[in-house]
Amino acid sequence: MHLSDNPAAQPVADWIRRAPKAVLHDHLDGGLRPATIVELARACGYEGLPTEDPAALAVWFRDAADSGSLERYLETFAHTCAVMQTREALERIAAECAEDLAADGVVYAEVRYAPEQHLERGLTLDEVVDAVNAGFREGEHRAGGKIAVRALLTGMRHTDRSLEIAELTVAHRERGVAGFDIAGGEIGNPPARHLPAFQHLKRSNCHFTIHAGEAVGAESIHEAVQICGAERVGHGVRITDDITVREDGTADLGHLASYLRDNRIALEVCPTSNLQTGAAKDYASHPIDLLRRLGFRVTLNTDNRLVSGTTMSEEFQHMVDAFGYGPEVFEQFTVAAVEAAFLPLPERRRIIDELVRPGYAAL
Repeated sequence: MHLSDNPAAQPVADWIRRAPKAVLHDHLDGGLRPATIVELARACGYEGLPTEDPAALAVWFRDAADSGSLERYLETFAHTCAVMQTREALERIAAECAEDLAADGVVYAEVRYAPEQHLERGLTLDEVVDAVNAGFREGEHRAGGKIAVRALLTGMRHTDRSLEIAELTVAHRERGVAGFDIAGGEIGNPPARHLPAFQHLKRSNCHFTIHAGEAVGAESIHEAVQICGAERVGHGVRITDDITVREDGTADLGHLASYLRDNRIALEVCPTSNLQTGAAKDYASHPIDLLRRLGFRVTLNTDNRLVSGTTMSEEFQHMVDAFGYGPEVFEQFTVAAVEAAFLPLPERRRIIDELVRPGYAAL
């Protein structure tokens, strides 16, 4: 969303706005500008919006998602997907996404979406991917080349098209698609149900991440990593189920937690979203600080900028308020995210050496 479109925006320090950022977990259909939703709904005849006032709509999305339930949180996406059914709409939304992230200081982003959710008006899967990629390139251009955006194609846990989407990912990986993801309600939809998709990606040497450890405990993370082979874990905060913290602050890691930490498997942590879905109680008790101190490869992310009413800068500010973090910690988060990005090594090194390190040194 446009940074100025969020009436509940967290006051953010100037240095945070200027800090280079990288986001690995951001959903395209969860980050639309409210005004764009209203305009596209009118254009396509969608009458299901709870309000046509952009400011009120932004508040509605955030309030509707503040339920403590992942399933209720996911219901809000019916409204955004309803207006994302034409090439023109997808291009516009993707371009605005890149613009908004760049305006917030993001220099690299992987933005995910489920192509199968955008076929209601006759688009093919390939046409959906081409439209979104074209929008990202336009957004990069409008931002003056200050950001690079890559797509992650998402299969849905509750449908049977994951192998098809994995094949689509491989087919488009030279044209702006960085990898694959599996998302949707965790409960009753284990990732191993989609094992053929992950096996195809492995055989094709193609990157993938898996949503796990958000609504379901450490067993979900174990299945994602050890059975399916995920290179990163979307959310992953329930890895704390495998960590015992003593009264003196020291901790014992179980075998799974040790494996993730020691093998540098990145956790795509989304604090505000975790509060909304009940994965954490508040910022001060969010496990991100514990995981960082224990040496996990932690990355900081938005998840859904509209639905969570947030930006990367606001997520940074929440961490400052909760834990007193300074620029050096956010540099660690940002470098960790770029190191875990689904990019060739030379590109990752260039972003770190030419954008991230100098940007934080200038602060």
